[in-house]
Amino acid sequence: MTTTLPQPLRNARVLSLALNLPGPAALMRCARMGAECTKLEPPPPPGYPSADPMGIYSPAAYATLHQGVRVVHAHLKTPEGQAALHAELARTDVLITSFRPSALTKLGLGWDALQSKYPRLSLVRIVGAAAERAEEPGHDLTYLADAGLVTGTEMPPTLYADMGGALMASEAVLQALLERAHTGNGMCIEVALADAAAWLAQPRDWGLTTPEGDVGGHHAGYRIYSCADGRVAVAALEPHFAASLCAAAGLPATGDPVVLRAPATHAAVAAFLRTQTRAQLDALAVAQDIPLHTLA
Repeated sequence: MTTTLPQPLRNARVLSLALNLPGPAALMRCARMGAECTKLEPPPPPGYPSADPMGIYSPAAYATLHQGVRVVHAHLKTPEGQAALHAELARTDVLITSFRPSALTKLGLGWDALQSKYPRLSLVRIVGAAAERAEEPGHDLTYLADAGLVTGTEMPPTLYADMGGALMASEAVLQALLERAHTGNGMCIEVALADAAAWLAQPRDWGLTTPEGDVGGHHAGYRIYSCADGRVAVAALEPHFAASLCAAAGLPATGDPVVLRAPATHAAVAAFLRTQTRAQLDALAVAQDIPLHTLA
């Protein structure tokens, strides 16, 4: 069976002025949903591959982010650049930006100015933090720290706020076009990376992922353990999965969460898994239908 991805943004035109990661990642998702996507960025400085910092940090990431995207170069602070910008805006359905609000105003791209000239155009305005904090400087790491998602001195394994913000921004593109279908007018949606971090932090805020939470390590079926030649991430949370794990470990087959939270159960499961190689655990997962993933 061939599965074709839906193209809900076919015939929609999306223009982005956003550099770095969240805006380009949102634009990439729009392109994958069928939009005609254009990125307007400054010409590369002499000796540099791109004016977008991502093109300098990681050319490979830049190339992936811009697959299917038409890239146009223009200096927005020049008359020629403004002419190129407005030629694009005249045929655009949704504009994505990542400037601070004051910078947008200086470029003549404040919402009131855009709405008066292009009433059907929507603006998805990516900012660091929402509302009165939108002028504050910041990056993914500071937004994660503000949301309580940074522990110790180790760096997070990925850019959660940036990628979460990109998802919210591509969702905002869909929201704006759905709303325009009802009203005939564009709308302005602000997407804050700090809000994306706060959204991702909610399971922790609810206590689900704290040490006392069942998906924070309190449940013996949902933990990372050592095995004979590596590690194993076990996600046997539901009662039938937990019962299979307990049986494999030589315990009574039970999915009772009270039993699964008991120190003795943790100790017995940990002792069993330490005797098993990754290959043995991979085979066990298939044979007993236990959700786990082995790691080096």
